[in-house]
Amino acid sequence: MLATILFFLALLAPMQQQRPGAPVQTPAGIPTEPAPHPPEGGDDIMHHVLDERVLNVPFVGYVDLPSAGSWMLGPIDVTPTKYVVFLWLTGLLVLLVVLPAARAAKRVREKGDAAHGGHNVIEAIILFFRDQIVMPNIGHGGERFVPFVVTLFFFIAISNLLGLVPYGGAATASISVTAMLAVMSLVVIEYAGIRQLGWGYLNTIFYWNKELSLPLRVLMLLILSPVELLGKLAKPFALAIRLMANMTAGKIVIYSLLGLIFLFGSWWIVVGPLVMTVALTFLKIFVAFLQAYIFALLTSVFIGLIRHAH
Repeated sequence: MLATILFFLALLAPMQQQRPGAPVQTPAGIPTEPAPHPPEGGDDIMHHVLDERVLNVPFVGYVDLPSAGSWMLGPIDVTPTKYVVFLWLTGLLVLLVVLPAARAAKRVREKGDAAHGGHNVIEAIILFFRDQIVMPNIGHGGERFVPFVVTLFFFIAISNLLGLVPYGGAATASISVTAMLAVMSLVVIEYAGIRQLGWGYLNTIFYWNKELSLPLRVLMLLILSPVELLGKLAKPFALAIRLMANMTAGKIVIYSLLGLIFLFGSWWIVVGPLVMTVALTFLKIFVAFLQAYIFALLTSVFIGLIRHAH
């Protein structure tokens, strides 16, 4: 509830302070050249949803990030954007959450004491994924994939939750971020298949049914091999699109509801959009964890499927 009210005040803040695209008022009240990042026709909600090269810092205002091309790694532009900054923050938070819990668990094992403290929650989550998600879906030898799956869950969940923080942003609302997460999962999935199946891994791409006659084998090879290859690419594509779409859609709906207040310009309708926004915020908290869980779950399922392919 408090986060939603602060979120609402953050939308109202541009009415009181200078925002990108608004004319700069001189002491005499004469507008000069507009600031960067001009929205057309008022406050565009996509300005808050899409990635950009500016950060909105509480009590400071808009802080411009380095312009495109400022940081080059050979031909690659590695200049940070808003979502890149929040990716760094997400990684830092994951380390701050997991590493202290790991050290606490190690101390408990060495001393032989009963587990206690806040690290129990993190340990319970990790054990849940190991015993209920990874091992049942991957089977024997699946314990080596537990760190990857658990890291995926924590990284995506924390990144999603940062999008609910006032002035924050969910990097998982960017298709570039979710696509790279999906590519990482694809690499691990295919590596698991190659390690488990050896040369038999080729059968997951090239369909060669020895029970058919040679002409039919060749025909089925030409028809089904592209289908099998597309099936491999469809899995990470679905992971990336599902995560990005859910994170983006929630933001758009919340901003649209709050935008009704400014659209009608009346305080009489504030209660309706605000109540619906509070409800949607709680729903988004659930969705933030749900999408992280689904991403980790499906990654485990895909690893298990390819390791047991026949």
